[in-house]
Amino acid sequence: MSVPFITASPPSSMQQNGPTIEEFISSDDIHKRVLELAIQIENDFCDEKFPLLLVGVLNGAAIFLADLVRAIHRPVEYDFVAFSSYQSGTETSGVVHRLKELSISPAAKNVILIEDILDTGVTLRKSGILESLAEQRALSVHVCVLLDKPSRRRVDITADYVGFTIPDQFVVGYGMDFDQRYRSLPYIGIAAFDNPK
Repeated sequence: MSVPFITASPPSSMQQNGPTIEEFISSDDIHKRVLELAIQIENDFCDEKFPLLLVGVLNGAAIFLADLVRAIHRPVEYDFVAFSSYQSGTETSGVVHRLKELSISPAAKNVILIEDILDTGVTLRKSGILESLAEQRALSVHVCVLLDKPSRRRVDITADYVGFTIPDQFVVGYGMDFDQRYRSLPYIGIAAFDNPK
């Protein structure tokens, strides 16, 4: 059974008193890739005797996690954590604050951390979430990202599951934002700033 996705066709470019947004990855392409990732995860964790817990990083990964969970055809638990590393703007502050902890124990479960984008890697590394999951006796800890931006990496970290590898562009949509805007776009767009800082 296919997973329902938003099928509306918004303008391929838009500007709302902010950056110009040009469509980069279509809703259809996202849909297809999410299904492929779901199949890969099902194959890797096919033994249902071992619980599978998906942990989404708020707020950007919420939509990705929701679609991924519905596309995985085996029992799945999910929960969320939240960190703060971006202030207003496009650059990470480099200081990571943990805002929300897990409410479900990861003990004796295979855990996949779900992120919207892996760029510098600072948030995942400095938050200590991967180490914390291991210390809480998770069976295994893996990372799944919708977007990987390796050219921006500042720490040694890689993802086990990658939706798309992209160049160094600031992207929004499908849960990702600029100053809390554009999260609801069904596609991923490149934000072009007239006066970049």
